Amino acid sequence: MLNSQQQEIFKQLDPTISETLLIEVTNGNQSFESLDNGQQLAVLKLTNSLYRAGYPLLDDISYDAHQNYFKSNNPDHPFVNQVEDEVIVEGKTVALPVKMLSTDKAYSEKEIQQWIKRIKKAALSLKILERDIELRVTPKLDGYAAYDDGNILYTRGNGLQGRDISFVFNRGLMTAEGNERGLGAGEIVISKSYFAENLAEHFENSRNIQASIIAEKNVDERVQQAVNCGAAVFFPFAKLPNWQGSIADFIANFTSITNDILTSSDYDVDGVIIETTHQAIKEEMGATRHHHRWQIALKSNDEKAEVKILAVIPQTSRNGKITPVAQLEPTRLSGAEITRATAHNYGMVREKGIGKGTIIQLVRSGLVIPKIEKVLKPATPDIPDNCPCCDQPLTWVDDNLFCLNTQGCRDQIEKSIIHFFDTLGNNDGFGPATISILFDHQIRTIADVYQFADDPQQLVEMGYKEKTVNNLVDALNKSRQIEIEDWRFLAAFGVNRLGLGVAEKLLQHHGIEQLFSLSVDDIKVIDGFAEKTALQVVAGLAEIKSQFDAIYGLGFNLQITPNILDSQQLGSVIAGKIVVFTGAMSSGSRGDMEKKAKELGAKVAKSVSGKTHYLITGAKVGANKINAAEAKGVTVISEAQYLEMID
Repeated sequence: MLNSQQQEIFKQLDPTISETLLIEVTNGNQSFESLDNGQQLAVLKLTNSLYRAGYPLLDDISYDAHQNYFKSNNPDHPFVNQVEDEVIVEGKTVALPVKMLSTDKAYSEKEIQQWIKRIKKAALSLKILERDIELRVTPKLDGYAAYDDGNILYTRGNGLQGRDISFVFNRGLMTAEGNERGLGAGEIVISKSYFAENLAEHFENSRNIQASIIAEKNVDERVQQAVNCGAAVFFPFAKLPNWQGSIADFIANFTSITNDILTSSDYDVDGVIIETTHQAIKEEMGATRHHHRWQIALKSNDEKAEVKILAVIPQTSRNGKITPVAQLEPTRLSGAEITRATAHNYGMVREKGIGKGTIIQLVRSGLVIPKIEKVLKPATPDIPDNCPCCDQPLTWVDDNLFCLNTQGCRDQIEKSIIHFFDTLGNNDGFGPATISILFDHQIRTIADVYQFADDPQQLVEMGYKEKTVNNLVDALNKSRQIEIEDWRFLAAFGVNRLGLGVAEKLLQHHGIEQLFSLSVDDIKVIDGFAEKTALQVVAGLAEIKSQFDAIYGLGFNLQITPNILDSQQLGSVIAGKIVVFTGAMSSGSRGDMEKKAKELGAKVAKSVSGKTHYLITGAKVGANKINAAEAKGVTVISEAQYLEMID
């Protein structure tokens, strides 16, 4: 069972799975892969929050394995494409002075070499010689992420907003090794040797200590003593022990360098961070919503085994695609018992002879999801004729099997509704468990769900208590009232090839109400849209039109994406231009400036590249950044010059 601290966090998060199921999964008595998407997501959110609070149920490696399995089946899900929230802590919520992202992960030297190729490619586009590229390798501290601007200490939070925990400095927390404050991002950590000598008998692990350090009230006196002694510190990343050198030296001495860095610190470390120090390359490569492309974390391990397949189990996704999951003879790899692995598609099953009795080479690379590396001894392919959910005949589309019973297949219906609410991200009331219950009461569409806002008596008749009914109705109303981007709203309908980024680009050229009358030719002329993508988008929009009309008519509070052509016709000087804002702005937040630029038809980027037209600078911008931009032929202007230009 969960301990008292874990139970408190469990209750705070109001999960959609039971405590018993969570324990079964984390103890290994039930496989994570056997859960449905909603249950897997609940396990990830719970174990992440418990880990960050200092009361882990899963170690970091096991969590990575589960997260990567979920990501492989849900590559566009918001949970795997955003910075994971830190656990709720005391302190005032504040906007972070810079975006704090997660770090991309690699698990082998081969993956690091692929990352280095991307570094070289960026350098080549900037005409930077390989010998002038410097890499920096540092330990990846396993602590509590924070950011110190010299006045405020922030938790990382969700990467955009954190908590003000400056009080920890006021009660004695120091910066590691006597460094000054204001050095930016770092981690709150505690000395391993101090923990072993003084605290191991009182605390299960050092994670408990890190969470206690940032508690505003009721601080454990033993933890405070660790702070007073300088054993618990804020360690800025800029001051970590490190190796710096050329790409050639790093590749030639890969093992010794990484091993030396792993053992260079008296703090918990769960890998090494490798990054380029070249500012122009950093700006060229930029970042995703989740991580910087010029930086990567290494956790290295590969294990292989020959395994017999016991059966191939089909699973139905929200778009009707049938995914083959191989049930395996229990096999231990990297310290974990593996019982399932996902085959790529049923075309692979048919071609490779994957079925009962097939012998495969199974690889667990970097302690993440197991993968079928190759078929060593084929057998009769195990291919279903009917959908495992609704029993309707399946149809081949290229190398995939599909269930076309979109209006009657439970898995498709439930997973589509869950995807809608997950993508909106502003309604916590309708999770997988609730959606499943609603399906049992003949609820089949998103519009059916929203009807409860006008007729809550239906929920009462289903057996929900008054408080729950009020919460569900309130969640539905709020989801329409809270402002959301129109591209997020569009992506929530789950059209194939129409994820968040593609939806935003499409709406920069055509209003949301015009989309359903567009032809393939209308779409493929937009930069970035190939004919195949345009064909799938047009077909997908036609399929969801009636559903879209019903939901759109409910009056959501949509933030409209500015149309580039309208801005050009109005004479906007930045319409169609790529602009980047940097530094502290005096006329408003950087977010406000970016929003206004989009309204004027500009394309706002987060980093400078050779395609950037304007770099708009506020206060405290380094000369290196400006020089690098100018070297690419980018026009650099001050905030005042920019405001005068667009006036």
